[in-house]
Amino acid sequence: MEQRDTVGTPRAVGIVWLLLGLNTLGSAGAKTIFPIPRSIIQLVTMGSLVAAFALALALNTRLRIRSSAFLFLLTMLLVPSVISSLQLAVGFGALFRCGRLALFVATLWLVSRWWDGSLTFVRYHIRMYAGVLVTVVAGLLISPGAAMPELYGGRLVGALWPLTPPQIGQYTAVIIGLTVLLLVGRKVDKAGATAVIVPSLVLLALTHTRTATVGLLAGLALAICSLLLSSAAARRFFGWAVLVVTIAAVGFASAVQAWFLRGQTKEYFTSLTGRAKVWDALLSAPRSTVEQFFGVGLGDKSFGGLPIDNSWLAVYNEQGLIGVALVASVILVLGGVAMLRPPSLQRACAIFLISYVAISSYTEAGLGDASPYLLHLALAATLLATPAAATPFVTPAVPRRRVPRWARDREVR
Repeated sequence: MEQRDTVGTPRAVGIVWLLLGLNTLGSAGAKTIFPIPRSIIQLVTMGSLVAAFALALALNTRLRIRSSAFLFLLTMLLVPSVISSLQLAVGFGALFRCGRLALFVATLWLVSRWWDGSLTFVRYHIRMYAGVLVTVVAGLLISPGAAMPELYGGRLVGALWPLTPPQIGQYTAVIIGLTVLLLVGRKVDKAGATAVIVPSLVLLALTHTRTATVGLLAGLALAICSLLLSSAAARRFFGWAVLVVTIAAVGFASAVQAWFLRGQTKEYFTSLTGRAKVWDALLSAPRSTVEQFFGVGLGDKSFGGLPIDNSWLAVYNEQGLIGVALVASVILVLGGVAMLRPPSLQRACAIFLISYVAISSYTEAGLGDASPYLLHLALAATLLATPAAATPFVTPAVPRRRVPRWARDREVR
């Protein structure tokens, strides 16, 4: 008998979600304790995507899918990606990235059959990133020097798997926010929530990731506010949160400021750690009409050898204005659907994820390609999906027994 997490959702779907998350971990990052060749890392990440697609196809052999504006828009994003990548302006790697994006979206289409607005995929998401953070903690315990190298200013990195501080900050912020909301909605006990939230907060502090911290606070504020009218627990949490933030802002203002500055000057901080120079150079670079509308092809999210670190400019550079319009439509559609839903825990989780991704998109790239940010938005789409209508049980009609005519005549006599 097939084991299931919830009615109608095979547990193997959670494995598919885990494999999709493994694919988005990337292959570039800090130096690990045990050197891992980049080719091996790419083989693992790409192999996980192929395995996710194969397993999803095996679970959904009849290709039953659910209509989704989110997935339709992602599929449309493949059009400018392919058109621009065929120019080979950034090499054959662009076509490889297009194939990766296509396989990623196809896998989401296959598992969309089980998108029913439940919290099943939220639990998959938390378990997946909690597993990643376990490797970070293990690396920190084995070799603190490798886990907090001077190259990154003493910020926490992945010492067993090459993860950068922004990646770790993103994963911790997302599972903290989702776990807090599950706690407010009484879907997890206090002991279980504490076991996830407290270590994750410590890791977030060690990464010194400002974007993840701001995204977490703003996303949680919006999500909790969406529950204020329908949940007494949300109102209590909001009151305590305001009190704690006020005390921290007044009593620990200098410590908070020092943490946010990370030893940088205020001028360097206001220039977004030098990102503004790359952005100005990208926007002032000459472009043909085709490049302006379709971009130069899927690349490594850099310009002039420097990271772009802005999702909107990265999409504009690689997929053009059409890509920017499609990505904006994804955010607007999900946000609009969330606003139209009645207050619920699922809606609050979706609002948190959409808000976090929208805020992070200003200083992080990834919305135009297979990335954790697209996986966060896919999770929001699962939460906003309406449950499939149950097929009513109809008792099959029993065919009447045909009685020969001679028997009917005998009965009449």
